Amino acid sequence: MDKLNPGPANLLSACDAREAIARGLLSSQDLVEACFARIDELEGSIGAWAHLDKAVAIEQAQAADDIRFRGKPMGALHGLPVGIKDIIDTADYPTERGTVLHQGRRPERDATLVSLLKEAGAIILGKTVSTEMAVYSPGKTRNPHNLEHTPGGSSSGSAAAVAAAMVPFAVGTQTNGSVIRPASYCGVYGFKPSFARISRHGVLTQSPPLDTIGVFSRTLEDLALIADVLMRFDAQDGAMTPVAPPCIGSFLTEEVPACPHFAFVRTPVWDQVEAITKDGFREIIEEVNQRQEKTIDILDLPPAFDELHEDHRKVMEADLARNFADEYSRGKDDLSVVLREMIERGQRVSDSDYDNAIARKGDYDALLQDILDEYDAILTPATPGPAPAGIDATGSPVMNTIWTFCGTPALNVPLLQTPEGLPFGVQVVGAKDDDARLFRTTRWLLDILND
Repeated sequence: MDKLNPGPANLLSACDAREAIARGLLSSQDLVEACFARIDELEGSIGAWAHLDKAVAIEQAQAADDIRFRGKPMGALHGLPVGIKDIIDTADYPTERGTVLHQGRRPERDATLVSLLKEAGAIILGKTVSTEMAVYSPGKTRNPHNLEHTPGGSSSGSAAAVAAAMVPFAVGTQTNGSVIRPASYCGVYGFKPSFARISRHGVLTQSPPLDTIGVFSRTLEDLALIADVLMRFDAQDGAMTPVAPPCIGSFLTEEVPACPHFAFVRTPVWDQVEAITKDGFREIIEEVNQRQEKTIDILDLPPAFDELHEDHRKVMEADLARNFADEYSRGKDDLSVVLREMIERGQRVSDSDYDNAIARKGDYDALLQDILDEYDAILTPATPGPAPAGIDATGSPVMNTIWTFCGTPALNVPLLQTPEGLPFGVQVVGAKDDDARLFRTTRWLLDILND
């Protein structure tokens, strides 16, 4: 960062802002105020935020600046603002979960992930808009690239806030396609880690076998920065196991030991993919294979995967029926039609059908692992196409369902756009619990394409 001509601080990447703060070229308060200036400029049209309190955020920033001034230890995210999806508990802000049924809800304690962010020195800038109960009924958020198009969901506000440079990174969740889809539509990087690698304690429960915390940023390096802070064991999340953190940031800078080998996977829902997406992937495959011999193979998944989307639906909707039973019983008329119908379908899923779907999950995992034993990563569309016109729906998550159900890590890489400037992404999928290698492989792919 040039001390004499720093430019708008809100446009800095998180890594650059962190360096500027550490060197004394930028204060956390200046960065937070630049973010709020951007919010003041664009929030009226985009609607990315559910709750903001400038005084609370500035107080956090001033405390961070005081820590640096006094020469005290600084965390990995010292002085950097973060947006938090409004289904994640925060003691300083309401957490209303995108529904009038939780209007005015004020948690007494932070979710584990929020505590980890604060421990690393981050500034909680505010709460970003979630769709209703993090399912399909959209909130107020619009796509920053075209206000007449959806930003995706359910982490709509997190993706839009990062895309509009209101905040350098944000946190979301994914139970089907709620991180990768809005990242694709809004043209930012998105990361859904391996299942149970970021604590869900203090986060709205939809479906325990599927719910995953994810993050958004404008660079791959920023994703690694925040992911390394959040990927820590928490005994309060019963799905987590005490394993060593992946140290993605350091792994990202390493050279790949050999040229990666990719499988381009069309998935069983290829008929739903738009022509512009197919053309974009054809160009990427041709370019990469031309520059690095035959690096990308075209591969179809085994026929067994034809049933996965239905298995995912049964598990997700049955769990919604269980976990949203209170909201349904005390206020179903205040729920959207789409959520009410999902809950009612879930009520009809038998225990045996649910158990069978969960049992088949192991079969899918094994088949997918066989593929990822041969290939370094899978390439597939992040979404069927760019963000659809209209803001009454959030687009289709069908390109994300397989990877969520199997718990594999996935990245959205914003590589494609329409002639009108609407972005859409390339989804890179890695082997379960091999998140750091996925980042390094993706870095190699970007270097090849940008060479």
